[in-house]
Amino acid sequence: MASPKALYDVIVVGAGIEGSASAYNLAKDGKKVLLLEQFSLPHTRGSSHGQSRITRYAYAMDFYVRMMVDAFPMWATLQEEAGEEFFLNCGVLDLRGNLESARKVTSALATYDIPHELLTAREIRRRFPVMTVGDTDLAVYDPSGGILRADKALASFQKVFKQLGGTIHDNEAVLTVKPGSPAKVVTSRSVYAASSVVIAAGPWAGHFTSALGLRLPLKVKKKKRSFQLLFLFWVANHNGAPSDPDHRDRLSSDDAWIEEHVTSTVKSTFPGLEPKPAITEVCMYTVSEDHDHPIIDRHPKYDNIIIAAGFSGHGFKLAPAVGKLVMELVTGKALTYNAKPFSIGRFDPQAKL
Repeated sequence: MASPKALYDVIVVGAGIEGSASAYNLAKDGKKVLLLEQFSLPHTRGSSHGQSRITRYAYAMDFYVRMMVDAFPMWATLQEEAGEEFFLNCGVLDLRGNLESARKVTSALATYDIPHELLTAREIRRRFPVMTVGDTDLAVYDPSGGILRADKALASFQKVFKQLGGTIHDNEAVLTVKPGSPAKVVTSRSVYAASSVVIAAGPWAGHFTSALGLRLPLKVKKKKRSFQLLFLFWVANHNGAPSDPDHRDRLSSDDAWIEEHVTSTVKSTFPGLEPKPAITEVCMYTVSEDHDHPIIDRHPKYDNIIIAAGFSGHGFKLAPAVGKLVMELVTGKALTYNAKPFSIGRFDPQAKL
């Protein structure tokens, strides 16, 4: 192996939203950071591209609400730093099938004094007369929520990261991560060394963790995201067939069904709206075994390697807080958030080779 070309404090593998947010937070902390991306930026091959993502406080788990308490003002700060507006505050109506489910959300929001309303079916119809809902339906209205313009948000993290002195190498695939002190990262162009490495490679994360002695229960799925606009209405199907991220564009049996499902949902819920999706996009979800919580943790054997993967389709809104948590894990600072739900250890013994 060639001698390392440069020594960094931290190398981040993957310039999607979680990797870019992590690199940004590390650079803000004064670290010398290299951000590596296998494709030319910007690209549409991973999980972070596209026109929009929902953002909201409304979660049933209070530890996510706590992260969003930081994420909202961090997004606002990033807009100012980048000179870019990418957040549209239109409110989010979170439909819930039963009172128990709705109360979990309202309880979590109340813990952090987040403004919200619990709406009955009658109130939903009065406030949103274009919608058709069942008589027993409930909804939690989150007035602070809205839409993040995904491409602009991702580019803003990368822009400010470079302004902070960070280095981005795109179109440079990482071949291997070699543990050690320092750790070494071998790419298609060179060899680099760093005190710490962050693996935020999205659908490709399993390739690197397996080589580092971890069999993490992560599944990669191809998703077709379909969008329809009505003051703001967003529909996406979160199911999908298992997929190889290097062959994402192969046709699958789910492709036609997903669009039919979205069209049917729009037609039944918004009878006055053109049901055919205005835009469709394909992206990859990396889904954890518990289908909800990502992995954000140190490698159990190599504590200078941090893994951030398996965001299961809802990590974009959390990205500023995820980046902050990754920075704290890298630097050994006290953790701001409850990281137990994101631990590798929750999958033991399956996670260890």
